[in-house]
Amino acid sequence: MLVQVLKAPLKYDGTQLSSLFAFRNYGLQGDSILCFRGGCQVALTEMVDLADVRANSPIFSEDMLHFIIEHFDHHLESTVIRQRLFIAIIKEIIEDRMGIKFSRSGDDLYKDNLKLSVSIATASPVSTMIHTGLNVSSQNTPVPTIGLADLGLSTDEILPFGDLIAQKYKKEIESIRLARCKVRGVS
Repeated sequence: MLVQVLKAPLKYDGTQLSSLFAFRNYGLQGDSILCFRGGCQVALTEMVDLADVRANSPIFSEDMLHFIIEHFDHHLESTVIRQRLFIAIIKEIIEDRMGIKFSRSGDDLYKDNLKLSVSIATASPVSTMIHTGLNVSSQNTPVPTIGLADLGLSTDEILPFGDLIAQKYKKEIESIRLARCKVRGVS
């Protein structure tokens, strides 16, 4: 699993959730997790979550910490499980590092009724993909939110925090793969 944290800001508009985005743009060939910071505004035409499209529920944030994960398999259910694992890892890191309790509902994280995250898992012709965004700013969002800045992270801490999350996910995926290789079959 390859990890790259982009130093330059990149606005997420939904078009980045496309097969081989990390390879085409950053040379990450294979399973990867790309982390970057930037605004988020996804038009309904670019939204993957059709429940949100039907509800006319826009996605917008002035500043987010984004993750695009790509796995080269075609098991969408496995990818949804990985997405939930990823969200659980984020929750664990926030609670351990900041001592602030969050609740997880499916693929979303909340502090009371304030939403921290957006996330979607989907399939492409050659892979499965996950996008997760964590609000940095909670200003001007279409739903009540909380941001990483509200939790006390400074601007300089956001990308290292993203790298910590990405590295922990990478280790978990590697550990899962190794766990498959140490057991004998039973009859």
